Amino acid sequence: MSFDSTVHAKAIELSKLSYEMTAAAGSGHPTTAASLSHLVAVLMYQHMRHEPANPLHPSSDRLVLSEGHAVPIVYAACADLGVMIGKSPDQWRPMTTDDALSLRAIDSMIDGHPNPIEGFPFFDAATGSLGQGLSVAAGIAAAAKIDELDKRVYCIIGDGESREGQIWEAVDFLKDHRLAAVCPIFNCNAYAQSDVVSPQQSAETLAAKLEAAGFNALTIDGHNPTEIQDALSTHAQAVHDPAATPVAIVAKTVKGWGSPSQQGHGHHGKPATGDDMAKAIAELDQTGQQLGAAADTPLQLGMLPPRQSPATASPAPANLSEAAKAFGLEGMIAKGVMATRRAYGIALRAVGHANPNVVALDCDVKNSTFAEDFYKDEKLTNRFLECRIAEQNMYSVGAGLSAAGKIPITSTFAKFVARGYDQIEMAINSGANLKIVGSHAGISLAADGPSQMSLPDVAWFRSWASVTNHSGQPGCYFLQPSDAYQAYALTVAMTEHYGPCYMRTLRPNVEFLYGENDQFRLGGHEVLSEGRDLLIVASGYMVHEANKALERLDAEGIDATLVDLYSIPFDGDEILDLANENNGMVLTLEDNYGGGIGSAIADVVSADGGGFNVCQMHVKRIPKSGRTTDEVMAYAGLSADHIVAQAMQLLELSAAS
Repeated sequence: MSFDSTVHAKAIELSKLSYEMTAAAGSGHPTTAASLSHLVAVLMYQHMRHEPANPLHPSSDRLVLSEGHAVPIVYAACADLGVMIGKSPDQWRPMTTDDALSLRAIDSMIDGHPNPIEGFPFFDAATGSLGQGLSVAAGIAAAAKIDELDKRVYCIIGDGESREGQIWEAVDFLKDHRLAAVCPIFNCNAYAQSDVVSPQQSAETLAAKLEAAGFNALTIDGHNPTEIQDALSTHAQAVHDPAATPVAIVAKTVKGWGSPSQQGHGHHGKPATGDDMAKAIAELDQTGQQLGAAADTPLQLGMLPPRQSPATASPAPANLSEAAKAFGLEGMIAKGVMATRRAYGIALRAVGHANPNVVALDCDVKNSTFAEDFYKDEKLTNRFLECRIAEQNMYSVGAGLSAAGKIPITSTFAKFVARGYDQIEMAINSGANLKIVGSHAGISLAADGPSQMSLPDVAWFRSWASVTNHSGQPGCYFLQPSDAYQAYALTVAMTEHYGPCYMRTLRPNVEFLYGENDQFRLGGHEVLSEGRDLLIVASGYMVHEANKALERLDAEGIDATLVDLYSIPFDGDEILDLANENNGMVLTLEDNYGGGIGSAIADVVSADGGGFNVCQMHVKRIPKSGRTTDEVMAYAGLSADHIVAQAMQLLELSAAS
């Protein structure tokens, strides 16, 4: 009787089921799964403190599978343990072997890669887009640290995957924030998809990189149960020792372990079928006999640590004026102008005081995004996470924070948000409650030029606003406030909404368009002037250019309606009604590339099929730096003069037709 023989037996059992479920699915990665068979067996049956009957227990240890294609081995363990599955706790039931065999079916909760939103709450985030899992684990651990929970977080990373730069962003983040509760486990099976891994991703080199980064890298045989358990115990001891070096595990494994016919080249992502399947199973049995595998020693999960009482939220100050007064900033309101990024900083501080679950993150630009308002507040600074210049890591950390019940509000320059599009997409797929704020948006940035201007972002986020998520809400709200009051209100609104939101803020100061009594909501718009000849639809800085143009249009006898379309999606019927009241003539204005507001309006119009004429004004050539915003607006053909000329041309063409 021994611990080793029992774990060997469990590893063989789980590997067999991995082969069976991938064969039933007709796709999947059984050989990668087999390389993790012992690591998963020791973790899920012996070392991790978790309750199969309550996978969302707030105090339980967590397992993040960054190499998500290896998920069959975890599914096999969950089926054996009876881990609860279901899209909500009232629908939970124990997972079975039959569930495992439904892998990848369209009506199955057992998805091709980990995804909690499909009914698998054991996982915290969707993974499989490689390189993101360690950042997610860091977010979970950061939330546990804030809540003073004794929670350990294990993250399994592929050796080939470790080429991704985000892995090393996360390693730095773990060190910066002293998140020793995270145990990175590198699965070094030596094979990637098409070839052996680079020597730079060998177990020896990975261990050296980790040591250089300040970790105690334990290199082990990933199929030796005692070595695995000893390494995990070393990590557990280091978690509670402030003087200890954080621990990472480099596990040397065999892809296709236990089945020699499934090892080497040519087996990645290919389930065994027919005679190959029978041979693989027979070889696993033979391996078990050679190792003396026998389930003769009880394996027992650890006891869960105590949990904290959940935090409660209270309302934030109702508007910008009230918040400014609360923070001694009344003088800013008296000036009558404020950048929307400045109002965001005030709002971020306000929601931080109102809701203890709010966590702010920034990428080394907090003094420009004004996230520093949160950071400098001594009551909030412990909930601020400086991510440095590593945007991809920041968004995946946000996904981990969300999984742990936090409301992550991330900020950086809007231009650099684009670096995290993949990470944001995976967070949205996970059902994460992620808030994204991009400052210095659009061409109003002026002097810094196009390398700092965010221009395709509206189209990308607008695409997310065109789909619904698993709860029937927009995939992601796109928000672009035109003044400080609106920016404050929309920050509060997106914090109160459960689901992803992206808000664009501006660098230049702009005049107040609204006041204390104005209300704003996700999905809303504001009619600033009413006319009968032309509907102008704008948002952000372009609302101010449109206001300048209105005076000149009025002098030309043109009566225009101006809509501040601060949210996408929006009420299409209401916009159509306004267009009908203006003879079907619509002019859209935006300080970004095409595919944004104008295209969204055009889609609504084309779906209606009425007699509308939509003219889209947006940035139509790559801009350059200019010393003033006015110079760049004129360069891009978006100044008030250009708007007037385009409006008159549109109406003249209409009259001629």
